[in-house]
Amino acid sequence: MQGDLPVVTWIAALKREWLLYHLGDPRFRFMWDKPPPNEWVALDCETTGLNTKTDDIISIGAVRIRGNRVMTSERLELLVRPDKKKFSAESVRVHRLREQDVAQGVNIDDAMMQLMRFIGSRPLVGYYLEFDVAMINRMLFPILGMGLPQDKIEVSGLYYDHKYRQLPSHARQNQTIDLRFDSLMRDLNLPLWPAHDALNDAVMAALAFVKLRHLQTL
Repeated sequence: MQGDLPVVTWIAALKREWLLYHLGDPRFRFMWDKPPPNEWVALDCETTGLNTKTDDIISIGAVRIRGNRVMTSERLELLVRPDKKKFSAESVRVHRLREQDVAQGVNIDDAMMQLMRFIGSRPLVGYYLEFDVAMINRMLFPILGMGLPQDKIEVSGLYYDHKYRQLPSHARQNQTIDLRFDSLMRDLNLPLWPAHDALNDAVMAALAFVKLRHLQTL
């Protein structure tokens, strides 16, 4: 114990102070503030490819969630100008963004500053969020010396848990749960908009998150 604080709370506070001490850019201290209650940010990125070590972010979409509402009036949509021109024909077919479409976009440092200020300290929500976080962390490390500190919530994981709870116990070992995004959205009776548009994908992930939270309470 440290005073009246539980050990876990004290360790978390100590870790926070250690990270802030080593923070590369003090302008980002706000990300370690206490998050607003009952708020999240759904996030999605489009990239030049699927290699988190070499490919670039070219589009970012984010929307805030407050309680059971997706706040589409509080959204962020950015085109990002990549450092290198390395668009593959395959990536263009996926996200329909060409080099000339992002040529006037913001640079990655400006994009990170805008995104971090939009997120604040709110937990992050997304569909296969691990990929987006890995891409963003690679951009943030030169600035901060560390990655995103916010809690992360994976929509496909919430959906898996929801479907697993519905299965009879004898069927749980051998049942395959379809985690494809279009299947997930249809099963939850939610609108399915054109995919691989960063803002569309962020809003759909937010809708799925809100619906799954509601189903948890039933």
